[in-house]
Parts: sequence; structure tokens; C-alpha cells
Amino acid sequence: MYFLHLIFLISPLLLRVSKAEVGDTDLNDLSEQQNSVQINKCCEENEIMVDSVCRLAELYNESLWQPLFKTEDGKDVKLKYFRFINGIPNCATTQQRPIFDLGKSEDKLNLLSDGRLMHLIHHQTNAQTIRDDSLLANSLNFHDIISIPEVKEPSSYIHVQNKYCMDKIFITSTNSTGQYALVCVPEVKINWKDTGFLMKKILNPIFHAIAMILFLTVAIIYFVLPTLRDLAGNIITTINVCLIVSQAADLVRIFTELSNHVSFMITDIILYVSLLGAFFWLNSFGFYIWKTFKSRNVFLRVTDVRKYCYYSSVVWSSVTLMAAMAICAHFLLDTGTNPYRKMKTQFSSSILIDDVEQETIGWLGIAIFFTPVAFTIIFNLFFYITTLKVIKRINIYGRIHYKLKGCFDLFLQLFLIMSMSWLFLMLSWLNFDGLLYAHIVVNLLQAILIFYVCVVRQNHVTFLLRKSCCYAQPIPTGEWGDEMTHMNGGNY
Repeated sequence: MYFLHLIFLISPLLLRVSKAEVGDTDLNDLSEQQNSVQINKCCEENEIMVDSVCRLAELYNESLWQPLFKTEDGKDVKLKYFRFINGIPNCATTQQRPIFDLGKSEDKLNLLSDGRLMHLIHHQTNAQTIRDDSLLANSLNFHDIISIPEVKEPSSYIHVQNKYCMDKIFITSTNSTGQYALVCVPEVKINWKDTGFLMKKILNPIFHAIAMILFLTVAIIYFVLPTLRDLAGNIITTINVCLIVSQAADLVRIFTELSNHVSFMITDIILYVSLLGAFFWLNSFGFYIWKTFKSRNVFLRVTDVRKYCYYSSVVWSSVTLMAAMAICAHFLLDTGTNPYRKMKTQFSSSILIDDVEQETIGWLGIAIFFTPVAFTIIFNLFFYITTLKVIKRINIYGRIHYKLKGCFDLFLQLFLIMSMSWLFLMLSWLNFDGLLYAHIVVNLLQAILIFYVCVVRQNHVTFLLRKSCCYAQPIPTGEWGDEMTHMNGGNY
């Protein structure tokens, strides 16, 4: 009896203790769940990445992404509580770059136990294998941006939470799976002693700015001085305006680390269109001189405005046609350069973004842009040779002939300067730093030489500048241009 009474007295106490222990355990579990590690997932909960686009996993009979956690030294870690945060990383003004961990790639993605992402790069991977794989070739741009050191030991970069997103990827062409990450390009420590940094990030923008100032000066001089606003002067002005636009577009492309909100596609189109326009106008300059020398009457100059409008319609319609063909070829035909070009349109079923990666004009589009430039060079050679033969046959020179001969000499100099600059531009695309540095220097020399041959070397231009600026004398005007000034006794 005493034993039964003792059990009845103790049992309520035991129940209360057990309930309190269970309650404490639930509270601890709830606290751990609330403080669980946050993992950035690119797609939604029931989606995976399929060839650069988020799709439902069940449509491809694939399992959902199960993150595996590791320590910084590569050891496996089991994490009890974690939660997904869906969406792309917030990179502010820096670039976003995709990384593919497909087993055979040199990139390894390790998710750390605190929610950070470690990007491990093994440099001993066969480069040819990487180059042949179009998916892996996409991620190589990321290596160029962050300047991987030239060592054989693995390089590692850690991306903090909210600066990356990660997910499972399924490649339909090879039926292979792996891990995918979209990361914000980490900031690079500036090495002021590095030759590449000084040439590409310091001197190159400065040279572009100086070139734009020189081109603008030439364009203003030939536009403001009334006696220079003939057909030849207007063509020179237009050529310099085209070169200014090309320099401005190329200047934007220099600062790649701040290009998350800048479309390289647009800057490429502006660059190539302006260069094409400059060479087409140079070709029209040669055609004008060639046709005028072959004409029986070189004194008919009253149609300069009408001729300029005619040349403008022909040049800009040709440039527009070439640009349309290049853009169409880039989007419709140039499929082998970058298969992930379309990923800029729709990244997720619920998230629309614009800048997953920076897209540039492919090689087919560049070829369509630059092939007409090569033909203009051939045509300009023809104009030079045939015009030179005509000049040698002329026995008596008038003032108009002297003016046209001066235009012919100016055309030859512009042709040589712009052709050499165009050649170095193409050579800079080769994988040699020396050629790139040479293009940077030649780009500045082009502006200096064009300023020299168009302004400094032209005696009548310097005379007009001295007369208008230094002596504040009125400049002779007239609808006939500079030639009539010569004929009316103007001595320069």
C-alpha cells in the first residue's frame, strides 16, 4: 500500500519534468530553424537550371538540388538546418558571371557551412578540353576579369551571401548534370606596377580622351571657318565626327568591371558602325577627287551642298544596310560563338533580368562590318593610282588644280593613317599583349597625325586661324568655298 501511494505521488512530478524537457527541445529546434544558414538558390524551389533557363525539374525527370556543405579545406560537413533564398545576386554596378562545375571543368564550387560559396580553380585542367566545351568557355570570361595568377596551385575566391546564387544544372545536349553558380565578379586589388593595368586602365582611357579632343578640334575648325565648308571640308568634318563616336564607344568598353548596366552589344554596334561610316566617307572623298580630276571642267563648284547630300544618302544607306546585315547575322546565323546568348531574355519563370552576362558582337557580325572596310581600302588604292596618273598628265595648273592636288595629298595621308590604325585594331584581337599595347599607342598617334595633316600642315588653314583668332579680322565668306578665295587673289 505504501508503495502504491508513493508511485501516485511521484508520477505527476515525473510527467511535468518530461514535458518540460520536450518543450525545451522544441524551443531549441525552433530557434535553430530560425537561425538556419541562408543559401541563395537561382531558381524556384521546384526548379533547376536547364541549359541556362530555370525549368521544372519534374519535366526532365531530374531530382531537385541538394546542397552539399564543405569546410574551407574541403572536408564534408553535415548541416541540419538551412533555408533557400530564391533569386539572382545583388551585384550593384559590378558584373555577373556564370560558373559551371561539371566535373571535367577546372572550376569547383564548394558551398561552405556558413552559407558562403568558394570558387576553386584548378589550373592543371587541359585547356583544349575547356576551349572545346562551349559551356565552359563561357566561364573563362570570369577568369579574365579577375586576373587569375599564373601559377599551378589552385586559386580560390569566396563569395559572401547575397553575392551569388547556386543551383543544379542539366545540359540537354550531353545529358549531364552539375552545379551552376551566378556570382558577382570580386573586386580586384589594383597593382599600380602592373604593365597591363597601366596600359589598359590608365593610359588607354587617357589616350582615348586626347584623341576625342583632337578629332573634335579638327571637326570644329572645318565646320566653323566658312571658306573650309566646301564639299571636301564637310567630308573631313564628317570623318572626324565618326571617329569621335567610335572613340567614345570604345572608351565605354574599357571599364568592364563597371558594365553591369551597360550593354556591350550596343557599344559594339556603335563602334563598328562609326568606323564603317568613317571609311565610307573616306572612300567618297577619294571618289570625289578622282571624279573631279577626270572631269573636263573643274570650275563647276556651285553644287557642293547638293553633292554632299547625295554622298550622305549613299554613304549612310550603305552603312545602315551593312549594320542590319551584321546584326541579323549575329542573332540568326552566328550560333556557334556563344550558345547562351538567349539567356539574357528570361532567366527564371518569375524573375526577369537583363544582364546575366555581357553579350558582344560575334565573329560573323564583325566580319560583315569589316569586310566592306577592306573593299574601301582596295577602292581607295584604285582612286589613288588612277588620279595620280591624271595629275602627271596635266601640264598647266590653275588655282583649282592646286587646291584639288592639296585635297589629293590630304586624302592619301588620311587613307594611310586610318588604314594603319584599322590594321592594328584587328591585330589587337590576337592573344598577344604586345599587339594590344601597340594598338593603344597607334590609336593616339592616329588622332595626332590626323590633326597634323588636316590643320597644322595645311597652310591656308593655319592662316585662317591666325587671321580670325590672333588678328580678329573678318574671314572672307562666299558660297564658292576656299577655291574662289584663291581665284580672287587671296594669298595664304
